[in-house]
This record gives sequence, structure tokens and C-alpha cells, in this order.
Amino acid sequence: MFDIGLWELILIGIIGLVVLGPERLPTAVRTVSGWIRTMRRLAQNVKNELEQELEIEKLHSDLKKAENISKDVNSSDIPDELKESIATLQQAAQDVTQPYQAEPTPQDNAKITKE
Repeated sequence: MFDIGLWELILIGIIGLVVLGPERLPTAVRTVSGWIRTMRRLAQNVKNELEQELEIEKLHSDLKKAENISKDVNSSDIPDELKESIATLQQAAQDVTQPYQAEPTPQDNAKITKE
């Protein structure tokens, strides 16, 4: 990413040793490595969310194409495999677009029955 070689790392280490001293250098290295880990984790989360959104968008576009095909063609002309495919796509689209609903816990059920 930054294309830092061995000699650049050695130079940074020597400058860090001179500026911070041997007592504070390990703490500084741990802090910087923690920041780098956090940034990598954040970048990975963003990448995963973008991939999920692209997958959802692709699913919706495939569903629209399948619906357009089914509207253009008589339902008797559509093969059974394509009908099953359309039904599966519609179900997957509904699952994605519906918000997650939490299952009531036994404690919630007890509160409801007491009231």
C-alpha cells in the first residue's frame, strides 16, 4: 500500500529511537500498531458492507429482469425451472428487504401475561 521497504523501516526505527528514547519507543510502537489494526478492521468492515450492498443490488436487478420476462411471456410458456427461480428470487428479495424482527424472549412473554 505504502511500499515501504526494509531500509525505510530501519530508518524510521532509528529516528524513533533517537526522538523517543528506549523507554517510550515500545509504547509508541504498540500505540501505532493498534491504530493500524483499527484502520484495517474499519476498511475490512466497509469493504464487506459494500460487497453486501452490491449483492443486494444484483439480486434486485435479477428479480426485476425475471419479473419483466414473466410479464412479457405467457405464464404457460415459462419453464418450471424458471418459475421456481423467480419464486426463489422473490423470496430472497423479501427476506432482504424485511427488517429483522426479534423473537420475544420468555421474560417478555411473562411480562405480557402478567399485564
